Amino acid sequence: MKCPGQDTRYWKPGDIFEISCPNCGRPVEFFKDESARRCRACGKMAVNPRMDFGCAAYCAHAADCLGEIGPELAAKREDLLKDRVAVEVKRRLGRDFRSISHAAKVARYAEEIARKEKTGPAAVLCAAFLHVFGELREAREPCAAGREREEREVLERLGASPELTAKVLHIVDDFAAAGPLFGEPQADSVDARLFAEAHRLAAAEERNAEEAGGKEDKKS
Repeated sequence: MKCPGQDTRYWKPGDIFEISCPNCGRPVEFFKDESARRCRACGKMAVNPRMDFGCAAYCAHAADCLGEIGPELAAKREDLLKDRVAVEVKRRLGRDFRSISHAAKVARYAEEIARKEKTGPAAVLCAAFLHVFGELREAREPCAAGREREEREVLERLGASPELTAKVLHIVDDFAAAGPLFGEPQADSVDARLFAEAHRLAAAEERNAEEAGGKEDKKS
């Protein structure tokens, strides 16, 4: 007797579906239990975006293993990566709760803005957590040359794609170039501007909290 999940007699209409080939855009038909299928039009392997591939969701070499990955799996991989970046940054910061709180606030505002503007938040959210390393370096060694790029090391160690790594570092660098007043970003980039706005809102929230705390201290 076959498992009901494998017996096509128990399948629902959505268990056989089509996706667009990530290489040529032609339709590729999938059964729900197929991990990958070759496109008849261009010959490239397409991955079933509805399957749980575990490590393929974050591994930079997933395409080498499974063939061309589609936009759905690529989005899932980036979404999972930003969560892993957040965990890694918190681990490295240890008991620096001020920096952790600051990064979390920037990430929260960035996600809210990205949702309203209907743009992918992965690069901006990674930058929200990673930018604190640059701020800490600046506090220790203003204008120091040849700084260690801990941001890049984290992204590469966690398997970020070269494209996402470049986007995140561009956001962080562009923000740092704006100077201590956190003005307009230097580059005309949607991601950079989104990040700058999220940081401005987070900084304003922190200033308001400090002022409120100061007033309470005076009362007591």
